[in-house]
Amino acid sequence: MPPVRMITRMSTMVMILIMTTTMTATIIITTTVTGITVTPMLMTTNSVGPPAAEMTEAEAAALYRLMTWLSPAFPVGGFSYSSGIEWAVEASDITDAASLKDWLATMLTDGSGFCDGVFLAHAHRAVAADDDRALRQVAELAAAFVPSRERQLETTTQGRAFIEIARAAWDCDGLSQAIARCDGAIVYPVAVGIVSAAHGIPLEPALHAFLHGLVSNWISAGSRLIPLGQTDSQRVLAALEPAVSETAKRAIAAKLDDLGSATFRADLAGLRHETQYTRLFRS
Repeated sequence: MPPVRMITRMSTMVMILIMTTTMTATIIITTTVTGITVTPMLMTTNSVGPPAAEMTEAEAAALYRLMTWLSPAFPVGGFSYSSGIEWAVEASDITDAASLKDWLATMLTDGSGFCDGVFLAHAHRAVAADDDRALRQVAELAAAFVPSRERQLETTTQGRAFIEIARAAWDCDGLSQAIARCDGAIVYPVAVGIVSAAHGIPLEPALHAFLHGLVSNWISAGSRLIPLGQTDSQRVLAALEPAVSETAKRAIAAKLDDLGSATFRADLAGLRHETQYTRLFRS
């Protein structure tokens, strides 16, 4: 491919753009007193790729709603709960970013994070299938599947707030009927599963967004208690990304018989927090 020449003289400047179907070349001509300077330039080619895929209207609406519902700004009161992290800091189980990351990774993969993900998935499927019996069973089991009084307070209070705000600002056909079918307390992950299914939001993004919000709230509590700076907090969140993704996959594939946890120290932290002398959080 032959080079394009740039001819330079000093005084006036004219730009000529030569277009072909396969290449674009530019010649810049200026005037000088001493003569003409010719400088070779490489040609550049225009390659137009396939148009970027656009989100559908339903996908855009789902993303908007998940970002709103599971944002720290959504008023469910998540900022006032630490899920036992406050006692873990008091007992020096958590002292820095590394120990916080390890503690949260275990809670997520082998503790309440995984269990909440399973409850959300089964509640979502029950609403999507219009299965009243399955929804009641999931709601009752999830309400009973908590190891301490403060943990019960945390998940039921947030679940009630999520339901009330969703009905007030984001109501949709079938939402009130699905809520009525539970006939009792609705814990937070079940509430998110019900509302996202009623709005037609697919299970996988709803579950990923829920687990991300859960981990973010834990990190927020840890950053205030240790304390941590904003950068270290973001490093912890980034380090937990693979664990969030893997936990979501496991929760989607899990049956209710697969429920279980092995985070005894975290469960004890929740129990001991109830009698902790000084505390900032409600759990």
